[in-house]
Formats: sequence, structure tokens, C-alpha cells
Amino acid sequence: MGAVDGFLKYKRELPSSRDPESRIEDYKEIYKPFDEEKTNHQAARCMDCGIPFCHSGCPLGNQIPDFNDAVYNRDWEAAYKILMSTNNFPEFTGRICPAPCEGSCVLGINKDPVSIEHIEKSIIEEAFERGLVTPNQPAHRTGKSVAIVGSGPSGLAAASQLNAAGHNVTVFERADKIGGLLRYGIPDFKLEKWTIDRRIAVMEQEGITFKTNANVGENIPVSELENNFDAIVLCGGSTVPRDLSLPGRNLKGVHYAMDFLSQQNKRVDGNENPLINHQGVDTGEDIMATDKNVVVIGGGDTGSDCVGTSNRHGAKSITQIELLSKPPKNRKKHNPWPEWPMTLKTSSSHEEGCERDWSILTKEFIGNDQGELTGLKIVDIKWGPNGMEEIRGTDRVIPCELALIAAGFLHPQKEGLIEELDLELDQRGNVKAENYLTSNAKVFAAGDMRRGQSLVVWAISEGREAARAVDIFLSGDSKLPSKEQSFYQLV
Repeated sequence: MGAVDGFLKYKRELPSSRDPESRIEDYKEIYKPFDEEKTNHQAARCMDCGIPFCHSGCPLGNQIPDFNDAVYNRDWEAAYKILMSTNNFPEFTGRICPAPCEGSCVLGINKDPVSIEHIEKSIIEEAFERGLVTPNQPAHRTGKSVAIVGSGPSGLAAASQLNAAGHNVTVFERADKIGGLLRYGIPDFKLEKWTIDRRIAVMEQEGITFKTNANVGENIPVSELENNFDAIVLCGGSTVPRDLSLPGRNLKGVHYAMDFLSQQNKRVDGNENPLINHQGVDTGEDIMATDKNVVVIGGGDTGSDCVGTSNRHGAKSITQIELLSKPPKNRKKHNPWPEWPMTLKTSSSHEEGCERDWSILTKEFIGNDQGELTGLKIVDIKWGPNGMEEIRGTDRVIPCELALIAAGFLHPQKEGLIEELDLELDQRGNVKAENYLTSNAKVFAAGDMRRGQSLVVWAISEGREAARAVDIFLSGDSKLPSKEQSFYQLV
């Protein structure tokens, strides 16, 4: 490493964000520019550990000490090549990944970890600015064709890798634009959509074909893919949300979080049909938080995104409730490094304003004679050896005209494509796939559709690994790198 004492000289520093009161007036990304010299100092904090635990912390196996060293030496081209050898889309992970690599950073044992996510984003943005990101067309074509269903992060990663291997790749997306969860699930203030459009333009120049409004199993016959492609990769995600079967669930004002978020993303994009939800169904209702008491049920990232969006709508009040207990501020003994730190997280959306409550059970949605939601009946709970227990005397009704269910997702949609292919499912309702191959001899699955709801970085990893399995299936061998190989790969 260039600065052997960098971790002693420099403290962890990240780009500052725009003032919360002003940034909720728009949907632009919230962070201010960061001086290159400061990024250089952050890269200098990397200790070049003998055993870089950040490698195993990253689902992609990113060669983090290597690109940190390149950034410290201001060799942006080398940093870009190192990063892209394991991660197809650092412009996405550098913005929205919770950075499990930082949770495994050795420096994090007794200091703040290296700001790996920021460095990753800096590398790819410098690469685009310097003209280093150019279409990389394969030297030859194999003559084999692959259909990829779903254009989220796993589908895009699989498409990128299979195209690089020389196969002809067509991506089918049921929505009107490419991107899946990236496009219609993540708010623009976390990921502006020009970042997706920029990458798709490069992928198209590399020879990948994208087809939108193409719902395989609905307006695109499954037989068309079976007859016209040598392999099919299912990357449709885990799209069936977990519901709350409670009294009053059908009241007007109770919605899934993803319907709320996707509508707003479409409004920002100028979409003419914002009421079409993430499953392609017309919800028939404009979901707005303006002047309403909003309760977000679920304490995860999706719930946080609902908080930020509700603030931008001008909600009267916002409360986020979570069934689990409040996490500690610091690691506990049962959660040692290098495990992911199960500690309290405060997102940028929380900074913009909301009430947060833990150990809360939702019991009933309360409404008026017009069938409109007016309140939420909740109760405090405590957790013990036998699970949760309601605390007597804590039942209460809080005002609520908009309830957003952010309780996660169960499994992929089974109707249509999965049923027609007659695919075997696992115990959780996901597509069963060993080494990414399903019960159908030419159909593979990757991402949330295979492993269940997870992180974008895991989806990219799944897409890359599935592409390698498909390449071996089509060619008998593969030069595409596996995650295990990335630990030892030198660029």
C-alpha cells in the first residue's frame, strides 16, 4: 500500500448531504460532490490486510484492497479494471448497497471501517467521466442464443456475462422500461434513473437486445422462448409481497409499499400509467401521502424508502413501526466482527423526519362508514424464549389515513411462466435450482426468484454465477470467472 499509516492519519469521511428541509422538495440524489483528494485519503485508510475479510463480506468477492491501492495512487484506469472484473454495475452498488464489505473490514474492529462503498462509486463515476467505459463487444459469437426473463440486477448481470461469452442475448421485461427493482422499486433520491439508462445504452452497443412490455406467459407465449432459444434464464425476482390478513385490510388507504414506491418512480419519470403496479396490475388508485397520517409497517430498507417518499409528498405525520426489538447502537457479544453488524441503522430518510417504534404488533385497520382508513390498532409486545407476547394494557389506536405494508416478499409469481414451465419449487415457494439449473433441462434461475428476497449485490452475484452455469451448459466449458476465482484473480 502507498500509505502504510493511512488508517492512523485519516478518519472515515463521507460526502455530506443536502439539507433535509430542502432536499425533500425534489427527488434528486441527496449527496454533494466529494473532493478527489478526500477520496484519496479514504483509500489510504485501507490497511492491505494479510487476510482481507472484506472479500468474503462482499457477495461479489470484490478485490477491495487492490482497487483501494489504485485509487490511492490515482490510477483510475487500473481501479476501474479491478472493480469491473468482479462487479458489472458498481454505479448501482456504490449507491444502494448496505455495504456488507464494510461490516467485515478489519479496520472496523476498533475504528470506523474503510468507506468502501463511496470509493466504489467514485471509481465508476470517474471511469465514465474519463471515457473509460466503452462497449466491450465479444471477439466472436458462438451462435447460441439465450433468453433472460426479467431486467433487474440479476437479469442484467446474467445478460452482460453471457454476452461477453459470445452468446446472443435477449432480455424480456414486462414493464415499460428496463431495470426491474432498480427502475421502479428504489426511489430516485437514492438512485436516479439516468444511471440505469446510461448503462443500458452501453449494453445495447455491446449487442444485447432488450424487449419491454414483454410479459412472458401473458403477451409473449412461453413456447416462443422454448422454441427459439438454446437456454432460458429466469430472473423475475420475488414479487409476491407478504400481506397482513387483519380486520380492515380492504379499507381504502391500505397498500403494499412497493405499489406506493413504484407509482412515485413513474411520476418522476413522467410515466402516463403510474397506477400499474410492480406486478403489471392496474391498482386503480392514486396512492399519495399528502396531508395524511402515514404509518409504515416494517422497519427495513423498503419501509425507509416509504418514509423518504412520504416526506416528499408532504405527509402530515410519518410513523414507522417494527415487530422486532430495537437494535443496539453497538455490536453485542453474540454478533462479533466480521459478521454483519446487527446494530441500529438511521437512513437519510429517517433524518428527514419520522417517528420510529419497535416491538409493535399491528392488530387491526380501523375505518369509517365510507370504507376509508382512519386509524391503526396496535399493541406493544415483548420477546421471550417462546416468541412474542402482547403487553397488557398497551392496546391503542393511532391516527392513520395511509398504511404502507413493507413486510417483505414471499416468493416469485407462480401464475403464467413458472406454471407453464412446470418448474419444481422449494419449500419457500422459490424456483428450485441446483447450480442454477431448474427441473427443466434448459431453464435456469437466478436472483431473488431462486434464493428469495435479498440484496441487489446478491442479485448481481447470482446473475454472474448463473451465466457461468449457462455458458458451461451451452459450450461445455466457460472462461467466465466464478466468485471463488475472484479471490485469487490478479488484474
